[in-house]
Amino acid sequence: MEKNRRWKALTWSAACLMTAVTTALAGCESRPRLDKDLIISEETNEKVVNMFSPMEKTDPDASNVARTASDLTVLMAEEKLGVTVAYRTYTAEDYQDKTYDDVTLDRVRNNMDDLYLMNPDTIQILGSEGRLLDLSELESAKNLREVVKTANTVDGKLVAIPQEVVANGLFVNKDLFDQYNLNLPETPEDFLECCRVFQENGFETPVGANRWWLENFVFAQAYADLYNGGNTQKEIDALNRGESKYSDYMRPGFEFLQEMIDKGYIDAKAAYVSEAIDGEGPDFLAQKTPIVMAYWGAANAETAYGKTDFDLQVIGFPSSRGQMPVVSMTGFGIGAEAEHLEDAKSTLDIMLSDEALLIYTETNKVISPSENVEVDCIPALKPLNEKIKENVYVLGSNAGMKVEQWGNTCLIVRKLLNGATVEECLAEFDRLQEESLEK
Repeated sequence: MEKNRRWKALTWSAACLMTAVTTALAGCESRPRLDKDLIISEETNEKVVNMFSPMEKTDPDASNVARTASDLTVLMAEEKLGVTVAYRTYTAEDYQDKTYDDVTLDRVRNNMDDLYLMNPDTIQILGSEGRLLDLSELESAKNLREVVKTANTVDGKLVAIPQEVVANGLFVNKDLFDQYNLNLPETPEDFLECCRVFQENGFETPVGANRWWLENFVFAQAYADLYNGGNTQKEIDALNRGESKYSDYMRPGFEFLQEMIDKGYIDAKAAYVSEAIDGEGPDFLAQKTPIVMAYWGAANAETAYGKTDFDLQVIGFPSSRGQMPVVSMTGFGIGAEAEHLEDAKSTLDIMLSDEALLIYTETNKVISPSENVEVDCIPALKPLNEKIKENVYVLGSNAGMKVEQWGNTCLIVRKLLNGATVEECLAEFDRLQEESLEK
């Protein structure tokens, strides 16, 4: 059960990135059953590349299937190379049984496919095992943003590349900030002062929170210097060797969350059980809550925050270095011993080319992994986008860190929401680090 909860936390990160496949990914927790659950397109061609992912066509043989943004990049590769990409995926029958990540690990280790779409912890595990191809030789890899390379490099090898980068940020009602003569917060101290003013003016709980995304506050404060101080790899190496402690990095963020709980700026009990957007969204849209947190795509979606009656602004989380986006991503990888290795490399290279990523980015209105492809974002997202363009960010998922970040931190934050002390939460990070050093 704990593992499934952890996977679900990771899935929120993946869903932010792969907006075209969210529904399929949420239902991929199932034990492999090749006679029923595994769907394989049966198209025949002299050149076939097998791709395992949460994505599936409703009918692989249908000629008029509405393709997602990712499907369009696959189609481009098929047409240019004369290959057929065979979709292999699962439909859930008993999601409590085996997670998508578990199935991915099994399939890569048994060399069952060529291309794989993976969550960050899976990338980390398989990369450290040497089971994923180094993609740095691909032509498309030359155009990647540094954030993408950093997040997907394991033991010096670029083992995965996403089709989009997700930036998580604070969604704020700028009209309410203006009404109470408040500047948008830069530091943790600024943020707490804004919360104090809002609470004194009748906003009982200034920050709308859920059980998935409070860890963004922690990441922004924990890793602002690590990712923006010029010694990123040196600091990560020290963590991986046990010379530095994750708990020391995490302490300011957990103490900050505890202060918000103690002062009633967030409702810990409600956050512990609330689903993302569903829990806090209605109050934010009704202007009863000035601040929530979400991912880039939520600002575009009318089912989330894409249609507000006020001036919406999306900014970074407070940190010692100012407003800080928190970035996470899934990624495509190739098995190191893939049966159709060369065709898989050529296929992925086209799917990740600037030409293909432009189509993907324009379709989904997201941040591209290529530094040559810029999104034409809505005004609300410009503050967050400017930070990304300046390479100002922290990573919420990093395959180069031996302790998986997003899922573990989410679960430990939930312990805090449920009454654990800051010291107990930090001790859990120490335990996870000790386990990683023993491997």
